[in-house]
Amino acid sequence: MAGEASARSAATGAGEASARDEPSARDEASGRNLLAGLLLGVGIAAFVDEVVFHQLLHWHHFYDRSTPEIGLVSDGLFHAFGWFASIGSMFLLADLARRHAVWWPRWWAGLLLGAGGFQLYDGIVHHKLLELHQIRYDVDLLPYDLTWNLIAIALVAAGVVLTVRTRRRSADA
Repeated sequence: MAGEASARSAATGAGEASARDEPSARDEASGRNLLAGLLLGVGIAAFVDEVVFHQLLHWHHFYDRSTPEIGLVSDGLFHAFGWFASIGSMFLLADLARRHAVWWPRWWAGLLLGAGGFQLYDGIVHHKLLELHQIRYDVDLLPYDLTWNLIAIALVAAGVVLTVRTRRRSADA
């Protein structure tokens, strides 16, 4: 009996249609895959900024409008922020793996959006609007600002393309 139904649905394609109509664990976890990548992207961008520009090059602190001691404290808080975002991402990713719902292209889309979005936010809001710090001091800032923000825009654009592509693939599946 079950064999007949299976043969009938195979002949008519009904089995494929019903399988397409049911969302997979991956599809149901689409948003969490994106969020897990996004949090790690923010964490990575914060880590690279902190280590390269704050600690190795000594170009700026997160908050340069006070004493150097306050700048160091602000760097510590900034570093903790990036660390917590990364740890949150790892918990989400572990939960997705437990549910067999990791979707790497969607996760990569989130990572690109998180890294680029954070960098663009930093470049526009922190650097220019709030003037918490600049990339460098006593130099022509234009090349630095352009490089910083264009890299951020490229990362966000790649993340948007990948997000749209994975959304279409999910809808087509």
